[in-house]
Amino acid sequence: MAINGLDELNTLTPDDIAARLSAPPEERAVFMRQAAEAGVAEAQAVYGQMLLDGAGVAADPRAALGWFTKAAAQHHVMGLNMVGRCYDLGWGTAPDKRRAAECYRVAAERGLDWAMYNYATLLALGDGVAEDKAAALGWLQKAAAMGNAKAINFVGSFHEDGWVVERDMSVAADCYARAAEGGDFRGQFNHARLLGEAGRIDEALGWLGRVGETATSAFIDKAAAWLAASVIPGFATRGVAALRSGVK
Repeated sequence: MAINGLDELNTLTPDDIAARLSAPPEERAVFMRQAAEAGVAEAQAVYGQMLLDGAGVAADPRAALGWFTKAAAQHHVMGLNMVGRCYDLGWGTAPDKRRAAECYRVAAERGLDWAMYNYATLLALGDGVAEDKAAALGWLQKAAAMGNAKAINFVGSFHEDGWVVERDMSVAADCYARAAEGGDFRGQFNHARLLGEAGRIDEALGWLGRVGETATSAFIDKAAAWLAASVIPGFATRGVAALRSGVK
């Protein structure tokens, strides 16, 4: 059934909404578009993500950016963060790192952990903004305190590499372990790497097998090359096999 405007949308019961959200992807996409067109900011952000992913609808990054922008205009922080992602990565528009950084900064200041992580990444690299690793670490620590696994892993990298803090492998190892448990594929790889260095090969292989479940293909290739060149016993053979085994 089509939804004609916000008033009609507001008549739906929680069970009605739950049924529509549990429908097949194509039907969910239709419902989310109707809600987005009715002006619901959350629906605009979700439908934008569906367009970006091609979930239940043909992928259309430019249209996705349009919906994220509409959500952001209603002060939807994830919508604003996703506008930043589009400009950061050139999804549906020409890349504009400076504009991406500004979107991330505003969303971070409004309390969104993902924006904190994204803004910190640009600050750490000096990408679109002046490099400021100290400020980057501050934002990462805020996001990590909210349980963001990617931020926790990045905090670990700061301590392993000695960026603006004293090098401390015990802190790094703890961060990597927590990021791995939180589902971050970089954290899982880093945790496996340190387990291997400690001689805990079987545990390391178990974590390597989980990396491929969510990692990008580019990361898998880079990680496989590192493992193939590693002197850690078993990593060059069993490690690569374990990594590849998790790829779907």
